[in-house]
Amino acid sequence: MKFKASRLSEGNKVFPAEINLDENSVEVKIPGLFSGDSKYLNYQDITAIEVDKPIIGFCTLRLYLNGTKIEVHGFSASDVKEIRRVIDEKRNSLRR
Repeated sequence: MKFKASRLSEGNKVFPAEINLDENSVEVKIPGLFSGDSKYLNYQDITAIEVDKPIIGFCTLRLYLNGTKIEVHGFSASDVKEIRRVIDEKRNSLRR
């Protein structure tokens, strides 16, 4: 599953952030003008998920991995809800 941040959100005008969910990992892409940042996270390494949902505007998703925070902004509330559901589902299935 692939989710792309809105170009209308802050920091995503030219190069919107992306989150790709596959069977084994989460890829977080934060592109830039001359270089970008791409991180691959195994589901079992994600220790916590935080979501900021303002009444108006776009959501911010924070993924925590052993003290490291990865933050992406500009997703719709429905996208963040689905991203969180899939990550939680994958984490729970790996714990069993």
